[in-house]
Amino acid sequence: MSQAIPTSRPHAPTPVATMAVVAALVAINLANHLLNWDTLWLGPVGAVALLAFARWSGLTWAQLGLGRHQWRPGLRWGGGVIALVGLVYLAGVLLPMTRSAFLDVRYHLAPAGALMSALIMIPVGTVLFEEIAFRSVLWGFLSRHARVWQVALASSVLFGLWHVLPAMASAGANQAVAMAAIRLGPLAHLAIIGGTVLFTTAGGLVAAWLRRRSGSLLASVGMHWATNGLGVLFGLLAWHVAG
Repeated sequence: MSQAIPTSRPHAPTPVATMAVVAALVAINLANHLLNWDTLWLGPVGAVALLAFARWSGLTWAQLGLGRHQWRPGLRWGGGVIALVGLVYLAGVLLPMTRSAFLDVRYHLAPAGALMSALIMIPVGTVLFEEIAFRSVLWGFLSRHARVWQVALASSVLFGLWHVLPAMASAGANQAVAMAAIRLGPLAHLAIIGGTVLFTTAGGLVAAWLRRRSGSLLASVGMHWATNGLGVLFGLLAWHVAG
C-alpha cells in the first residue's frame, strides 16, 4: 500500500504548492506552443517532475489517484469509456451529416502515421502530462483545501484555458470549424477560441466526474485517450469514407 511521505521531510504549504503547479503549467504551455518544444520529451519529463513535487509535498499515491487499490476500478471505468466513445465516433463517421466534424487536415494521414499519432504521440505527448497535471497533482493539492465540486470546477476551467494557444494555432484545421468560421466573419477567431475553451472545460468536467466516481486517474486517462486517440483513427476512417 502507498504511504504518505514522512512529515519530517520539508514541503511547501498547500496554497503555495498549488500556485507553483499552476505556474509550472503556464510555463510548460508557453514552452510547448511558443517555443515549439517537443512534447514527446516535455510531457514525460513534466509529468515526472510534477509527481516528484507532489510526493515531496506530502501527497500519497492514493491522493494522486494512482494507489494500487485504484487501478482495477480505473481500468474498468476507463475501458468502458473507450468502448462508448468508439461507438459514438463510429456513428459520427458513418452519418453524412456529422462526418465533416471528423475531417481534420491534421489527421489526413497515412495509416502508419495515424497509428503513430494515436498510439504514441498522443498518449506520451498529450494524455500523460495533462492527466498527471490536472486530474492527479493539481487535483490532489486542491483537495486539501477545497470541496470536491470546487476541485472539479477549478481543475476543469484551468484545463479549458490550457487549450487557448492550441485553438489559436489550429482554428482552420477542421472542416466543420472552418465552415462555421466563414459564417461568423470577423468574430470567427474569438468564437473558435472561446468555443474550444468551453468545450475542453466541459470535457474536463466529465473527466473530473470519472476521476471522482472511480477514485482513479486511469478512468480519466481512458476518456482522454479515447477522445483524442480514437479521434485520429476515426478521422482517418472519415477521410477514406469521404473519398
